[in-house]
Amino acid sequence: MILGIDVGTTSVKVCIYCTKQKRVVSRQTKDTQANVPSELGSEGNKQNPPKICSALHACVSRLPKDILKQVTCIGVCGQMHGVMLWHYSDTEYDDGLPWQKADNDSSRFDINPKKVSSLYTWQDTRCDPEFLASLPQPESHLKACSGYGCTTLFWLAKNRPEKLEKFNCAGTIQDFVVAMLCNLKKPIMSVQNAASWGYFNTRTSEWNKEILESAEFPVSLLPDIIESGSIAGKLSDSWHGIPSDTPVVAALGDLQCSVLSALHNEDDAVLNISTSAQLCFIASSFDINSFESKCEKEEFLPYFEGKYLAVAASLNGGNALATFITMLQQWCLELGSPLPQSTLWERAIQAASKIQSSSLEVIPTLLGERHAPNDIAHVSNINPGNLSLGQVFRATCAGIVKNLYR
Repeated sequence: MILGIDVGTTSVKVCIYCTKQKRVVSRQTKDTQANVPSELGSEGNKQNPPKICSALHACVSRLPKDILKQVTCIGVCGQMHGVMLWHYSDTEYDDGLPWQKADNDSSRFDINPKKVSSLYTWQDTRCDPEFLASLPQPESHLKACSGYGCTTLFWLAKNRPEKLEKFNCAGTIQDFVVAMLCNLKKPIMSVQNAASWGYFNTRTSEWNKEILESAEFPVSLLPDIIESGSIAGKLSDSWHGIPSDTPVVAALGDLQCSVLSALHNEDDAVLNISTSAQLCFIASSFDINSFESKCEKEEFLPYFEGKYLAVAASLNGGNALATFITMLQQWCLELGSPLPQSTLWERAIQAASKIQSSSLEVIPTLLGERHAPNDIAHVSNINPGNLSLGQVFRATCAGIVKNLYR
């Protein structure tokens, strides 16, 4: 049995996969509700790691105990690009690790909020084009954009250096989960997640340390790198019935894992719409040693076994729909008839399913795009006949898909 964990932007999902039967035998999911206000307003996007880990524990605790005892490996993936910091010290003079078992008999890890920072997510836009232009050019075929781990750390080093002084480790939220399960003193990161941070050379599988050091980047925070699919460590203690010393794979990128699970043939393409959206396929002819970027809208991300994914990625996917539903909820509240989001989702989907097409044109780029951060969303071709809930919701859905082809 394999326990799979996905630490997403809006929810945590877990499942147990039976390798003999080749099927999922149990699964659980839970919304994290982990967003926290940013001091930068809409430019910042932060989440609360203790809440995310609490959702993880809740999911795993609801899996069948008899099956958990049979787990022989743990795989983790999660939201790419983001960064959180923590302080690890096991000396007697320190006030504790960033994670602690609630008691000797507990399966739950409690996160010490004094030992961890917020998670700065991939949706964070504090690194504006002017700031990005001031940073050194990466030695990589991949750009460094706002919301990427290294650019966020650059911003913190230049604008909030006192925050960095509190911590000695950094990683994605899924790297933190692996470090917690294995009690790692220093985080271990897969090539997939390292590439998502920027300033990482996928030819050599190394950070651009010389470039970063020359720009006074806190290189001591960078995790150690291993190949995607390699073992990061072993479970340091029994966890919800899973035996100690169970191997834990280094955390992977959620995009690569979603493609791996969806592909039937290597020449298939995958359209993935979650919080964001991506259209991708395995680039069998891609050669990293001779690559020259010809399209700023296309990226080639490390996949598995030395292969790369050709990816057209949008920052705007399910988050655009979620913003629309949140807007409806706020309007209902202001009009004196509050409705829960679950009801609004149900009614919007039901109304849109009755509409064959909509003449309304919605470009849903609420977050801009990495190649065009200043682009904004807009609606056009409005007339009195296309303003129903079903028309607007369907046009927004269509706009998300059309945006991937622009």
